[in-house]
Amino acid sequence: MVTEDTVYQGRVHLVQPETGFRTGTDSLLLAAALSDKVSYKAMLDVGCGCGGALLPAVYRVDCALTVGVDIVDHMVDLARAGIARNGFSERVRVEQGEASAWVKGHENAFDLVFSNPPYFEPGRISAPGEGKAAAYLESLDLAGWVKAMVFAARPKAPVVMIHRAAELARILAAFDKQTGEITVLPIASKPGEEARRVLVRGRKGLKRGPVRLLAPLVTHEADGSASPALDAVRRGEGIDW
Repeated sequence: MVTEDTVYQGRVHLVQPETGFRTGTDSLLLAAALSDKVSYKAMLDVGCGCGGALLPAVYRVDCALTVGVDIVDHMVDLARAGIARNGFSERVRVEQGEASAWVKGHENAFDLVFSNPPYFEPGRISAPGEGKAAAYLESLDLAGWVKAMVFAARPKAPVVMIHRAAELARILAAFDKQTGEITVLPIASKPGEEARRVLVRGRKGLKRGPVRLLAPLVTHEADGSASPALDAVRRGEGIDW
């Protein structure tokens, strides 16, 4: 069973599973983290799922061709349905494949690469609920995931990821080997709370340098209501970082 839902105040449609992994704030934060001040020839979403970040990114970023790749056939089908529903067929395509294998035929092909990868190593958490395993459990370790993203990016192209803040050391170790101008934006649920997520951006092939650690983006007020920053993301505005 699938449902059709909308984001950006009804302007972007998503076709997604009724149960299992569904699009949430992480996907919208990732889409908002992509600069809309540049026109791209091609951008890539590695592990696009049903299009939770892919389709909002296509809506808000000027790009001639956007490609999504995912290992799960059913998610690829749903992403393609979402592309058709939004009228994006002329500038978006989604392909099925495992990330590290798929990128071998696409070295240096994309001006921007982004991803919301699976968050947990097998054996590190209890079994995910029905339909969630592919979204939550790593099919490729984090270093391999970053390597695949960077491999597909053109020299100096930005590579952007959202992930668990607890994995920041692993993320930076992977980014530091292959990118420069690394910037980290922590995401905290409420003022004064520890960050649960991080947005990380680097540029392929640039020299190593200091890592910029920004002040946290806070998604909710102390009373649980959405913060102005999250409201802006939900409207389809970008994050200035």
